[in-house]
Amino acid sequence: MADVKVLVLVGSLRAASINRQLAELAVEQAPDGVELRIFDRLGELPFYNEDIDTDDVAESVVALRAAAAEAAAALVVTPEYNGSIPGVLKNAIDWLSRPWGNGALKDKPLAVVGAALGQYGGVWAHDETRKSFAIAGPRVVEDLKLSVPSKTLDDKHPRENAEVAAALRDIVGKLTVEVD
Repeated sequence: MADVKVLVLVGSLRAASINRQLAELAVEQAPDGVELRIFDRLGELPFYNEDIDTDDVAESVVALRAAAAEAAAALVVTPEYNGSIPGVLKNAIDWLSRPWGNGALKDKPLAVVGAALGQYGGVWAHDETRKSFAIAGPRVVEDLKLSVPSKTLDDKHPRENAEVAAALRDIVGKLTVEVD
């Protein structure tokens, strides 16, 4: 089987964040024939502004859109900031939604997972992220969910939690099955 490329977007810019660790774990345990690529440049994107979304758009935006166009699916790994989506992730959604109705992720399957401090592991942010991406054009796979309360990890890497690792592996496998 040809490689299925999956774009991975991490809503936390912190190098040692639990969500980055979840994304790295997803990359490590990708099934055969599946390549997950973390896009590490969300912090470089200018705030979305239609006035600068021209043929001369910032190189970081070109790179994001190219990574999305090359991918067959997307996995979004995000924390919850103040009960909602981190600004850096919302900004990426705005850039990826353009050109309106024909963004680089249009109709591609997308799943949202992540961890957060609250007892629900970021459910509000994950729901808001799914909603925003669904409007922006990808085909959000609503059944693929993982919201990890960070306290359940006991300050350990997610790979040390067999249940979380298995759930994440299952989600990646099911996401790739959704690729047309």
